[in-house]
Amino acid sequence: MKRLIALLFLPCILIISASSAAASDKSSDAMFQIGRLVIAGSIDNLEPVGIVDAFSSSTERVYCFLEAKEITADTTVSFVWYHGEQEVARVDLPLRQGKRWRTYSSKKLGGRTGEWKVELQDADRNVLDTVTFSVE
Repeated sequence: MKRLIALLFLPCILIISASSAAASDKSSDAMFQIGRLVIAGSIDNLEPVGIVDAFSSSTERVYCFLEAKEITADTTVSFVWYHGEQEVARVDLPLRQGKRWRTYSSKKLGGRTGEWKVELQDADRNVLDTVTFSVE
């Protein structure tokens, strides 16, 4: 009976082990680390200024700032802007290999109020992180 139970559970253990190994391999394949991903009212000297999660309806433009660290190879990231659930812009920007790279994308709001989000996507369109903000 013990032998039968062991034989039944062995495939489960192997599957779990393989899944864990694949997950850890995937995380080690990351081309960079996200130091900061924030929404700001402006950018000054490649630093975000006025980091908030809500803007007034009179705000003309907002910025999504990324600080990437430990970039293992040149790559591209996409800032994908959504108003509600509708994609309204996609901005592809380079990241260069090195210890640190800062970049940003901006969006004119055009008087659109409500919920917004920006997805940071890798070159394969995998979502790496998301920041949200509202316009009131």
